[in-house]
Amino acid sequence: MLRVIGAGFPRTGTSSMKAALERLGFGPCHHMFDILTNPDRVERWLPLAAGERVDWEHVFDGFRSTQDWPASFFWREQAEAYPEAKVVLTVRDPHDWYRSMQTLAANGPGRQLPQDVPEAAAAVFAGMARLGPVLELISRSVFDGRGSLREGLPDEDVALAAFERHVATVKESLPAERLLVFDVREGWEPLCRFLGVDVPAGEPFPHLNDAKAMRQTMDRLIAEGTIDSPFSRRE
Repeated sequence: MLRVIGAGFPRTGTSSMKAALERLGFGPCHHMFDILTNPDRVERWLPLAAGERVDWEHVFDGFRSTQDWPASFFWREQAEAYPEAKVVLTVRDPHDWYRSMQTLAANGPGRQLPQDVPEAAAAVFAGMARLGPVLELISRSVFDGRGSLREGLPDEDVALAAFERHVATVKESLPAERLLVFDVREGWEPLCRFLGVDVPAGEPFPHLNDAKAMRQTMDRLIAEGTIDSPFSRRE
């Protein structure tokens, strides 16, 4: 059962948040990396692309928290399904976010593959291709049909308006006591206070570079057929 729901866009510190939530006892935390490492999970998301309902207990079987797309796009449905769960909306400077999203579009799972890749890598990318309809639904909804991760992001002014609109919608939709608007640069204290847990003594807040982590993961997958988890690396 989910206890913490992530509502932030990708590239707002979602990798750092996954590591932080798992350190605080709210793991495992569902993230796009969990789909990359287990493409069988793709099938659980596909009904959403057809406008069908899903059993969130099945989608998040074994998980206690969420971050990143596709999960964070459906924050409202999850908030209704888990009324006791708290919601964390991760934010960052919108211009920095846009640049990082451009990196995702160029270097993420939708990138152009060389002809010869390891079998394991081919399986991962095939799984992500199956997830494509869900990601297209998300990106076209977010950007009002004016861009997508596959075809290219919209102009910066359109994307920034979508970012600000999303932040405003989440704030307006949830009571203040249930929502934390959080920049990972703030560190442990506001997050731990909101979740009612102690700050890890003498331990820095995890800061994982989302864009760099994705690029390194994809490069190693293509070259070696293995996925190196970024969550063991702190920056």
